[in-house]
Amino acid sequence: QVQLVESGGGLVQVGDSLRLSCAFSGPIFSDYSIGWFRQAPGKEREFVAAIGWKATSIFYTDSVQGRFTISRDAAESTVYLQMNSLKFEDTAVYYCAAGLVSDYSLGLDYAYKYWGQGTQVTVSS
Repeated sequence: QVQLVESGGGLVQVGDSLRLSCAFSGPIFSDYSIGWFRQAPGKEREFVAAIGWKATSIFYTDSVQGRFTISRDAAESTVYLQMNSLKFEDTAVYYCAAGLVSDYSLGLDYAYKYWGQGTQVTVSS
C-alpha cells in the first residue's frame, strides 16, 4: 500500500520561497509518477506540477512555470516542489499524489490513485 506524507508548508510573504516534500512509502517508488495539486478556498483542485516515473517527463501549469521546480530523489523516495517568487494567489492546500500514470495523463487528478493529506501554504501580501 502506498502512503504519501507532505511537509514543508507554512506562512510566508510574497516573493519568498518554500520547498514542499512528499515522502513516499510502499512498493517501488520508481514505478510511480508523482503530481502536485492544490486547492484554494472556494475553488476546485487544480494541477500544479508532475514528474513521471522516469523523471524525464516534467510538466507545470502555466501559472507556476519558471517559479516552481519539481524533482524526485530515488534514494529518499521523496518528491520535492521548490516554490520561488511566491505570489498571494499561490495560497492553497497542496497535495501530492502518486499513480501509475502515463505522460499524457500527468495533469489529470483522476489518474492518480494515492493522495497525501495536504500541507497548507499561505502567502501574505
